Amino acid sequence: MNERILSLARQVWPDPNISHTNHMKFAELIVKECLIAIDKTDITHIYTTFDQSMVMGTIEKSKKAVKEHFGM
Repeated sequence: MNERILSLARQVWPDPNISHTNHMKFAELIVKECLIAIDKTDITHIYTTFDQSMVMGTIEKSKKAVKEHFGM
């Protein structure tokens, strides 16, 4: 995880350095849940294989962007 996680933790907990490991694990679990939610994106509205490949590419790029943003 990176400084972004600590920045978010400081908004919730007065001293994110206390039980730092727990905060980082909590944040990691939230990010993983977000990635799962992205994976479950409804694609039933896609009719062509071209459109499907475009949407699937966007989903993968979104997951990569989330991982990079949070240093995973």
